Amino acid sequence: MKKLTSIIALSMSMAVTETVTAQTGQQKDGKKNPYTLVYEGAITGNVKGKVNIHPVTYQLNGITIAANVYTPASYYASKKYPAVVVAHPNGGVKEQTAGLYAQKLAELGYITIAADAAYQGASGGEPRHTDRPASRTEDIHGMADYIAQYAGVDANRLGVLGICGGGGYALKAAQSDKRFKAIATLSMFNSGEVRRNGFKNTQLATIQERLQQASAARAQAAAGGKIEYMGVSSVTDEQIAATPAGLYKEGFVYYYRTHAHPNSTFLYTKSSLLDLMTWDATASIELLDQPLLMIVGSEADTKYMSDEAFSKATQSKKKELFLLEGATHIETYWKPVYVSKAVDKLQSFFFENL
Repeated sequence: MKKLTSIIALSMSMAVTETVTAQTGQQKDGKKNPYTLVYEGAITGNVKGKVNIHPVTYQLNGITIAANVYTPASYYASKKYPAVVVAHPNGGVKEQTAGLYAQKLAELGYITIAADAAYQGASGGEPRHTDRPASRTEDIHGMADYIAQYAGVDANRLGVLGICGGGGYALKAAQSDKRFKAIATLSMFNSGEVRRNGFKNTQLATIQERLQQASAARAQAAAGGKIEYMGVSSVTDEQIAATPAGLYKEGFVYYYRTHAHPNSTFLYTKSSLLDLMTWDATASIELLDQPLLMIVGSEADTKYMSDEAFSKATQSKKKELFLLEGATHIETYWKPVYVSKAVDKLQSFFFENL
């Protein structure tokens, strides 16, 4: 039995090595990139006649937000362009997949913005790694505020793309914010449902216990005590190898190996669960009446969340659930074949609706 266990562990370790090796060619070293971008094909310098990147900051409810604006190759401030707000995944930052899709859309002629959520990444806000749905939703409203005033943007042609957790928050923001004329999600993750029920509803029996723990964590912080965190800030190769195949295993490889960024972490304050566990991306989704495109990998273990949200969005004027055949959740973030197909679909969707 011990020998068999060792063989299985070795096999899993080899699988992780193969995954990392396969993705290494997609990574750009953030320390070498002047904008700390960590995706393949990232901009290394602004060149006339090409897509350019513009790091910016702005104030949102007293918090400094750090963002990157991407302008198309044809950009002239005197012209008018459609724009797309890109919301990053849970634990992610603007330099990872949000930046990749923002750049790809800029290559198609859109002015795009990808910002770090308040309390996260390079944006301000204390305590760090706070992950409240109301704040994440407000981040999307704030990106719309900023980009609508950007030189060259046609505020009447504004769309939003939310990735993973950003997808759930994009659905929520667009329910009330009718500045968004078209809503797209990629590998949508319903943060409230998962924090409440567990991934694939595996923690239903411990909801009250976890709410008690979150309440105690808030009380402790309010009394000046230590702030408690959930999640992880780093993982070992052994921990990755021991993680079951799927979202979390691939996420560990993506965020901590192949596309690591110093501002990216899976940590969030335990007290955030007070808000997360009572929130749901699909609550009041009948308010969403704009065109809706939901893109998801056919092999993603998170697909059930997109299926559920799509079925509940009954008032959307026109909607489509688009499958990336063969793709897992994390592969939609970086794998060229899936990114290309997703961008092609986004191009036709935004062209038609913006």
